[in-house]
Amino acid sequence: MTPTTKRSGVDLADKRAARILSLTVDLASPNPTVRTKARKALVAIGELAVPSLIGLLSHPKPHVRREAVKALGGIADPIAAPALVNALDDRDGDVRWLAAVGVAALGRDGLQPLLAALLQRAQSCSFCEAAHHVCHVLLKRKRLSPILRPLLAAMKESEPEVAVPPAAYAALSRLRDLS
Repeated sequence: MTPTTKRSGVDLADKRAARILSLTVDLASPNPTVRTKARKALVAIGELAVPSLIGLLSHPKPHVRREAVKALGGIADPIAAPALVNALDDRDGDVRWLAAVGVAALGRDGLQPLLAALLQRAQSCSFCEAAHHVCHVLLKRKRLSPILRPLLAAMKESEPEVAVPPAAYAALSRLRDLS
C-alpha cells in the first residue's frame, strides 16, 4: 500500500464519519422531512452508522430517540440488539413500540438479549408490554413457538414479576439448545 493509497483510505473514512455525524445531527431537526431523509440515508449507510445511532438512544428529545430506533430497526444489525432491548423501557411509548418492532425484526438475534433482560426487568410493566409484543411477533416462527408460548403465558399471570423470570430463563435455555 502506497502512502497515497493509505491517505485516500483515511480521507474516505473521514468523509463517511463526517456524513454520519451530519445525518445524526439532522435527526434532531424540528422538520420531519429533514429527519426522515436523514434516517433513510443512515439506513442506507448500514452498519457503519450503528454506533452513532446507539448513542442517540439516550438523547433527551424523544423524536430523536424515535428516529434512531427506527433507523436501527431498518438496519437490523445484531450488534444493536442490546441497545434496542434497553429501549424497550424508554419513557416514551412510541420509542418502546418502535424498539419492539426492531427487536422482533432481529429474530433470534434479538430474542436472546430480550430473554436475558427479562430475568432482571420483569417488574417493569412497560418493559414487559414491549417484550410481549416482540414475543408475540416471533411466535409465528415455528422453531420459536414452543419456546415462547410458556413465556407468553407467564406474562399473563396475576404476578408477572414473579412468573416471568423463571419462564424467561427456561426460554433462554431452550433457545441455546437450538443452536
